[in-house]
Amino acid sequence: MNEKSLEILEFNKIKKRIEEYTNTVAAKDIIEDLKPYDNIYAVRQHLEETREAFKLLVIKGEVPFDGVYDVRTGITMAKKGSVLMPIQILRIGAVLRSARRFKKYISHKDDEESFPVIEDICSGITELNKLEDKIFLSIESEEQVSDRASSTLYKIRRSLRDKNSSVRDKVNSLMRNYSQYLQDSIYTMRGDRYVLPVKSEHKSMVPGLVHDQSASGSTLYIEPMGLVNLNNEIKELKLSEKAEIERILAELSLEIYDDISAIEIDANILWELDFIFAKAKFANDLNCTIPSVNEDGIVDIIQAKHPLIDRKVVVPMDIYMGKKFKSLVITGPNTGGKTVTLKTIGLLHIMALSGLMIPARENSTVGFFNEVFADIGDEQSIEQNLSTFSSHMTNIVNIIDKADEKSLVLFDELGAGTDPTEGAALAVAILENLKKRGSSIVATTHYSELKVYALKTEGVENASVEFDVETLRPTYRLIIGIPGKSNAFEISKRLGLPNFIIEDARENITSETLKFEDLIQNLQDRNLKAEAYKREAENLKADTLKIKDKYDSKLKKLQNTRDKIYMEAQREAKNIIKEAKDESDKIVREMHEMERLGYTSEARKNLEMHRKKINQKLDETESKLYINKSDDGEKLENVKEGEEVFLPSLNQNVIVLTTPDNRDEVQVQAGIMKVSAKLKDLRAPKGISKQQKKKKREAKLNFKSVSSSVDLRGMDSIEASYTTDKYLDDAYMGGLKEVVIIHGKGTGVLRNSINEMLKHHSHVKTYRLGEYGEGGTGVTVVALK
Repeated sequence: MNEKSLEILEFNKIKKRIEEYTNTVAAKDIIEDLKPYDNIYAVRQHLEETREAFKLLVIKGEVPFDGVYDVRTGITMAKKGSVLMPIQILRIGAVLRSARRFKKYISHKDDEESFPVIEDICSGITELNKLEDKIFLSIESEEQVSDRASSTLYKIRRSLRDKNSSVRDKVNSLMRNYSQYLQDSIYTMRGDRYVLPVKSEHKSMVPGLVHDQSASGSTLYIEPMGLVNLNNEIKELKLSEKAEIERILAELSLEIYDDISAIEIDANILWELDFIFAKAKFANDLNCTIPSVNEDGIVDIIQAKHPLIDRKVVVPMDIYMGKKFKSLVITGPNTGGKTVTLKTIGLLHIMALSGLMIPARENSTVGFFNEVFADIGDEQSIEQNLSTFSSHMTNIVNIIDKADEKSLVLFDELGAGTDPTEGAALAVAILENLKKRGSSIVATTHYSELKVYALKTEGVENASVEFDVETLRPTYRLIIGIPGKSNAFEISKRLGLPNFIIEDARENITSETLKFEDLIQNLQDRNLKAEAYKREAENLKADTLKIKDKYDSKLKKLQNTRDKIYMEAQREAKNIIKEAKDESDKIVREMHEMERLGYTSEARKNLEMHRKKINQKLDETESKLYINKSDDGEKLENVKEGEEVFLPSLNQNVIVLTTPDNRDEVQVQAGIMKVSAKLKDLRAPKGISKQQKKKKREAKLNFKSVSSSVDLRGMDSIEASYTTDKYLDDAYMGGLKEVVIIHGKGTGVLRNSINEMLKHHSHVKTYRLGEYGEGGTGVTVVALK
């Protein structure tokens, strides 16, 4: 594609924006060379890789590029057999680690969404685990080789620490002995050797080697003879340390050299992935979507926005052409947005054909064009002694020479800069010539002749940019199907031009022209009213849906509250009856004790009879508490733990938690409540299949032991949200009041995803980040309703 159009449409600014999202210079170089691809297969392939990267960012969060640098220089040196510096080796290790992590990052289960394009790119990655482990074991930082790199280095450094300790002890001892001869009561270093600051007049009192003197000459830095041997030993150890470090670096460099082809491939794949995910991050920030691409010249971009205009002020526009018409003539006042419309159409096409997502709504369509030609802006050139008209005409000559049916041609103020009559005629001829070639054309103009041409010619359509005469401001909205009106008289009138001048001007215009302008105004007014009615209808629909959702939510809450109150009343009544029965049994036991102490058996019989009457009356009272809604169910002779049964008094299925006791009562789980029920009142379960019974039974039994925390570390956002939602249901049904969600600190993506879900969860009362001692920002503490 021609460089001039890329420059005019400011594609280079888009590339600079994308570069801000990269991690390496190598990826920036790839972006620097980015331009539209020359076949539709490549366009679709690169759009798909961008879509996959975008989806991965949403599902799995930040990509594993931590610590990755551009190591092309290190790889080049390694290929020549050079010994690499610690920083170069460490960064190559970071590339190997990132490549290995990336293969894990894109891995997925069989039932999860796949990412075939990026998976295919990553298939070329070679995991060099042994080399990676050795690098990170041997290199501690960008300047330091680790003690663990070899046993020899470890021993040398341990000996160095011991010798340094001995030297310091010796130095401190000498300082005490020679304190009266020293300038300061401190020792210092000169050339890796310990020395004492001795006053120059007392140099003979401290026998040793003079290494340096102060600027004033009053202080001599002397190495006492007692330190010479120790300093020599330290020097020898440091030389041994340096030699061992050089040996280790040479060994690592040789191992890198042996695997340099695989390392280079891994690095190149990482640069490409860095480029792909930079495109995805750019798209994420601009709320972009993937357009479909066709070879038929069809353009249908919905709510298109210019990516370089502030998102807070840019006005979206709908752009369509290619089906009923392939030429679009846009008219309207200056500063109305005609040029922005041209640049938006051109730039969004270049972005899409370069594999970039575009700032537009879903289901937008762009055409695959081999060339996008643009003649936009003031092209006057002083150096070439060309006028504005001549410069534009030079561009147009070049366009006419090269344009064909696979070209998108953009003209700004076609035919301007010369005599209006001749300019309009020339503009019509240029448009007609390109139309016959099958080119797709978008042109802006002020000429009324072009409006008429668009009205009369098949395959050509008028469009206009809307202008509000009341406020004297453009709305920047594109209206296809209606030509623009200049509004010169209305604007002049509102700005204070006398009416008699305006009326004189009207008389100089033919009646046909005035009627045409009035027709345009009428069409625009009708269009504005239709749009206003449409927006009002949409607002009313949105308000109606909000009200519906609001009352649906209230109804659900009322039902939940009613059920809870009913359950609570049942449980309280049960407790009262149970307490009464226990009390009657206690009285009878006491009576038995009294009988043992002297009461007759006749008295015992009377008491037993009264106890039975009390229990019978309590049973009758209990039965009145419930409305038996289903007496026709199948009675159960025996039940076992975990079995699902129907309890008519509650009109729902429950889970049996205990076997029948000596009173033929069992404990059952009803929702979040545990209640006691008579075996004779239980019925066979209703309304579900055997398989559903089993699933419910397993789920209910799990409520008996719900953990107070759930660990989400290692999960992606979707899996973590699903796990948290299920866990909160279990915790709520299990009666827990407070739980802990462990998501780890990391980049914060997982934490933000979980907190966003908690905002709208029906079981959540409040939530907060953990405090000191609870796990800090690595956990979220949730209070349940």
